[in-house]
Amino acid sequence: MSRSRRRFLQQAAVLGALPVLPAGAAAVGARPPADAPYRDPRLPAVQRVRDLLARMTLDEKVMQLQCIWSGKSALQDPDGSFSPDKASRRLPHGLGMLARPCERQVDVGLDVIGDTGRDVHRDAADTARYSGAVQRWAREHTRLGIPLLLHEEALHGYAARGATSFPQAIALASSFDPALVTEVFGVAAAEMRVRGANLALAPVVDVARDPRWGRIEETFGEDPLLCAEIGKAAVRGFSGDTLPLARGKVLATLKHFAAYGQPESGTNTGPVSVGERVLREEFLAPFEDVLAATKAVAVMPAYNEIDGIPAHGHDWLLNRVLRGEWRFDGIVVGDYGGVGNLANRFKVAADLEQAAAMALAAGVDVDTPDARAFQKLAEGVRAGRIDIALVDQAVARVLRVKFEAGLFEMADADPAAADAATATPAAIALARKAAARCAVLLRNEGGLLPLGADKVGRMLVLGTHARDTPIGGYSGVPRKVVSVLEGLQEEGVRAGFPVAYAEGVRLTEQRIWGQDPINFTPPEVNRRLIAEAVEAARAADTIVMVLGDNEMTAREAWSERHLGDRLGLDLLGQQNALAQAIFDLGKPTVVLLLNGRPLSVNLLARRATALIEGWYMGQETGHAVADLLFGRATPGGKLPVTIARDAGQLPVHYRTKVGARRGYLDGPVEPLYPFGFGLSYTRFAIGAPQLDRSSIRAGESVRVRVEVANVGTREGDEVVQLYLSPESGPVTRATLALRAFHRVTLAPGQRRTVAFTLGPRDFHAWDRAMRRQPAPGTYQVRAGASSVQLASAPLRVLPAA
Repeated sequence: MSRSRRRFLQQAAVLGALPVLPAGAAAVGARPPADAPYRDPRLPAVQRVRDLLARMTLDEKVMQLQCIWSGKSALQDPDGSFSPDKASRRLPHGLGMLARPCERQVDVGLDVIGDTGRDVHRDAADTARYSGAVQRWAREHTRLGIPLLLHEEALHGYAARGATSFPQAIALASSFDPALVTEVFGVAAAEMRVRGANLALAPVVDVARDPRWGRIEETFGEDPLLCAEIGKAAVRGFSGDTLPLARGKVLATLKHFAAYGQPESGTNTGPVSVGERVLREEFLAPFEDVLAATKAVAVMPAYNEIDGIPAHGHDWLLNRVLRGEWRFDGIVVGDYGGVGNLANRFKVAADLEQAAAMALAAGVDVDTPDARAFQKLAEGVRAGRIDIALVDQAVARVLRVKFEAGLFEMADADPAAADAATATPAAIALARKAAARCAVLLRNEGGLLPLGADKVGRMLVLGTHARDTPIGGYSGVPRKVVSVLEGLQEEGVRAGFPVAYAEGVRLTEQRIWGQDPINFTPPEVNRRLIAEAVEAARAADTIVMVLGDNEMTAREAWSERHLGDRLGLDLLGQQNALAQAIFDLGKPTVVLLLNGRPLSVNLLARRATALIEGWYMGQETGHAVADLLFGRATPGGKLPVTIARDAGQLPVHYRTKVGARRGYLDGPVEPLYPFGFGLSYTRFAIGAPQLDRSSIRAGESVRVRVEVANVGTREGDEVVQLYLSPESGPVTRATLALRAFHRVTLAPGQRRTVAFTLGPRDFHAWDRAMRRQPAPGTYQVRAGASSVQLASAPLRVLPAA
């Protein structure tokens, strides 16, 4: 029996024996002594939980399962500072979690779950001051002194005023560089912790299979293994490898559990209709892998239903699989409004109390953001409609996380230190490095890139987002976003070439992620801008054109009034008209895509001289773009998603089954760009995989070596990708599956052998009885630079002896 398995069973035995106390059994008003066992950090967490839970009243218990966000106004003075007196009057029994201490946004509607852009939020020192006041109130002015979980968003850096903004999640996945991702989220964690936050609502490890979905930018792409590896790296950045949390670390939350990334019709929260085998192989796998390998202590259910059962009330998903099969002993944190949706949206519960009971029984431990459903728990318990044992079980999990993380012993945030520890020179340098490493070169006709400063001549920069550069959803407000135009103007001054600008085309009249209405720019305005851009282009020698999306055209659709999903995948508005007019001039033209979803850029793929998929590159966009265009950095990113030619191809991903992609009458079946694709300024040769043996028995491993050589003239990065293809089996499986990857940097003429190990789990399959079993047979082990550029070697897997 493994150590982790033994530890889980020991904890389960202790917690299962906890007393079930009737309401009011604890001594109300009697503050426990300073030497109460639960205050002793030398004791095991389960012993501390047992002692503390036995002292708690029903009201104190249910408050540990509740959160406050927009209702913070009732706890604050008019200047927005936290008021211990108001908190004690409003929350006499304490509170388990507070949402987004960095935000001043309060009293928003029931259908708002994100920042509307209405308020100027707290800076680093003010957030640290606020968080410290909250924790001191909990410690000194509540009977039991239980600290709060203070959660924040940190999708691609801490989403707070002044914090460092890194490339969007889908861009980070394009790096195929787990070490870089760990660095990025290590900075995010440090910037959160110095302000007093201790729980990140990230990373997103959803497997994304529909680019119409506005939240695809929040994911690590379409492949389960890539999502898992980048997810592990993110959690290690947030939390490190030990508990209690080390200095500068925070707890991490895996979301959204599960199958959120392939909603019906591509619309957010849409139903998901997949069989159990596909659910396990594709959508659950990253969660299982990340939980098994990291210190992630929280999981957030998704907004969708699976086969008729909403995730927040899905007993099979949360209890049987997550807690039962995987032995997860952390907390399940409901997504914003997700528990209430059981009654309000899905109508599977008659009212909020029944929704609370259903979610609690299914395994949800905390109701966010304002606990409108879990506020009904105490009343339900007292009336005999809700089992107190379910409350005790959830509270025990919340308390155990707080004890194991070290929250009871954690020092308050220091306002004096917060500002200096935010957006440091090292953090900004990392943001620039990450932006360059995440970019994917899709086209480079005639070797236009990198540009030579002595050959650029007169440069023209086009596109509204060259000047007003977007950084993606779930972003804070960095101290400085370097626009593409600024970065290239600086380059022009340094190298001695002129840089002009024309807007060219505009997408929307505002760029406010949380604003409900989208005011698209009228076509007649863009016709004028295009004409002006074409006239300016006639005098240019080199053109850089920035196209794509912004935070309003690709975003989370959190209500019917706040939409972000799309019918099609073409460039919005008159962007193609601008591109066509510029291409017709016959000038060398570099197109930079800044976007959240993979777009069907057929025109650009045919006619742009060079095309870079940048996604959203973060606050150092302009500097990184200059680095890439002028060769200080060489593109080495790879696509974490397949790019469709047309929305009619959807779902389009590389992990197809044998019956898929037979063909269309009216167009090619092949995508515009395949998963794993990305060019470089140099050339690489990747050899066929070399196996240390040609056959293994089930349960054994095989070592694989792949030689990669830089056969070009510049230093560059290549991502060696290793795939498996089963030739037969008890059930159909993906015809190709990524099993490992490694990014290497090679000088011209340099070669390296990359070693991989394929282990027993790589040759498992879910059989017809839905058991994960070894699947003997013949496999092709494939290696190459993308999912379509592969060399192979056969491997026989024999039954176990």
